[in-house]
Amino acid sequence: MQKLEFAEAIDLIVERTPRYDREAYYFLRDALDFTVKARKKARDASGSGHVSGQQLLEGVRQYAIKQYGPMVVTVLEYWGIRRCEDFGEMVYNLINIGIFGKTDTDSIDDFKGGYDFQEAFVEPYQPTRVAAVRRGQIEKSPVQELN
Repeated sequence: MQKLEFAEAIDLIVERTPRYDREAYYFLRDALDFTVKARKKARDASGSGHVSGQQLLEGVRQYAIKQYGPMVVTVLEYWGIRRCEDFGEMVYNLINIGIFGKTDTDSIDDFKGGYDFQEAFVEPYQPTRVAAVRRGQIEKSPVQELN
């Protein structure tokens, strides 16, 4: 079987499973490239060029913030991505069509419970006090304490 080009593979995936926008797959590919380059720059001690699900999720988080700033959640939701598991499903769509590879130890479960989108993408742009209140670190405001 002839290997598909990325654009052709995305066309097939979106035709079969239109849950995620095609742009989301291009973003995921770019986030993987970003992650690989960051690991090389940091001289990751694992020696392998392989990126685990958790490593990819962290790379996705960093790359998304870099690319879209405070609009990241809006962009991801527009593409149909609402949780880390969505990235896992996209990765496995690309694996199943032969674009991405995997090791025997890789699993779609590697993407479960990665991070909360609110904490990862919204809170970094909130004023410090608002973020602390949302995390429960501040129980009462000074005004509430006076009453």
